[in-house]
Amino acid sequence: MKYTLLLLFVFFTSFTPPQTTVYICGPTGAKKYHYSQTCRGLSSCNHETVKTSLKQAQGLGLTLCGWED
Repeated sequence: MKYTLLLLFVFFTSFTPPQTTVYICGPTGAKKYHYSQTCRGLSSCNHETVKTSLKQAQGLGLTLCGWED
């Protein structure tokens, strides 16, 4: 039983989730991130859509688009 718990602990603490890709409007000035490149919230974007990681978008202070939550 101890070994099972130890193995489970090692597995769950070493597991890193896959990096999630998100989309933002333009290289600067974005306030929201989007999971889908075709999100309704990006329809008014007048700049190119930039692909980035969820971690990086959240690090910039961006929040999830209201159409996707």
